[in-house]
Amino acid sequence: MTRPSPVRSHPLSSNSPPAVSVLLPVRDADRTLAACLRSVARQTWADFEVVLVDDGSQDGGPAIARAWAERDARIRCLATPRRGLVHALTHGLDACRGEVVVRMDADDIMHRERLAAQIAALRADIGLAGVGSHVRIFPRRHLRSGRLEYEAWLNGLRGADDVHREMFVECPLAHPTWAVRRAVLAGCGYRDVPWAEDYDVLLRLALAGHRFGVVPRRLLSWRDHPRRSSRCEPRYGLDRFVAAKAHFLCLGWLANHGRYTLWGYGATGRSLARALLGLGRSPRAIVDLHPGRIGNRILGAPVVAPHDLPRLRGTPLLVSVAGSTPRSEIRAALHALGFAEGRDFVCVA
Repeated sequence: MTRPSPVRSHPLSSNSPPAVSVLLPVRDADRTLAACLRSVARQTWADFEVVLVDDGSQDGGPAIARAWAERDARIRCLATPRRGLVHALTHGLDACRGEVVVRMDADDIMHRERLAAQIAALRADIGLAGVGSHVRIFPRRHLRSGRLEYEAWLNGLRGADDVHREMFVECPLAHPTWAVRRAVLAGCGYRDVPWAEDYDVLLRLALAGHRFGVVPRRLLSWRDHPRRSSRCEPRYGLDRFVAAKAHFLCLGWLANHGRYTLWGYGATGRSLARALLGLGRSPRAIVDLHPGRIGNRILGAPVVAPHDLPRLRGTPLLVSVAGSTPRSEIRAALHALGFAEGRDFVCVA
């Protein structure tokens, strides 16, 4: 494969569309924006533009962006009223000219080979609509165990099959790692919905049959801080992720079924069952390992043991348990019973 060209010191021609558009929404990010833009400017893949959308910043961020744009013609600065992330993303996406749209956030830093590696992955598999990458969350000092577990889970995904299998466990591709073919992303677009806008896009595209892969390298340093939208806004709360999963399960996996079998009725399974009940889906049976619960009824459904599952074949099975280890054990037990993941069951956490 041809080695990516180095970063050019002269501005690129504005007459020729670039191969890549880096979509960068910005709001009040003057403390981190320069480091972010520096990481983009030093990319080994030079054929890109930065579509920087300022969402009504009230700090020094716009001045920093303009100064960078004066030095590098690949950076285009757009300004919008303070209307939120979805509006900024939509406005920026409309302005992107590249064949591939790469997402980036103003408080993150990309590895200097990120664009080259992701473009190479998309060119190697034309069946992929997009790819993400592994991440390193920073600063490390005050990271909680949940964030570290999420990072380990993300970085355990190695390819398109993993992404597809884990689609309803968590959002399997961190939004600022995305590199998506522009035609695909523009055809879907971002929506103002009651849950995370990136998970909404990914689930809609997956439902439409699009495949996503992963470059198994840590190509993004993903900043964690108390002011992140994912920590502050209700749409990123756990209950909203459950609502999104239930919504898309009903559009896809459960579209032709009013009943399902549920393995797991801890906190995770209970939340999912309640969300599905609100959408007109109720359990036919609930699978449990505890002998004291077997034979009882929950939500009107009998509690059964795993060995009873073959007689329930044909009813969609949802495995809803927290933790990678319990899910792995249940997957192994189901495979031993002849159940195929993606055909007979899906994991939902």
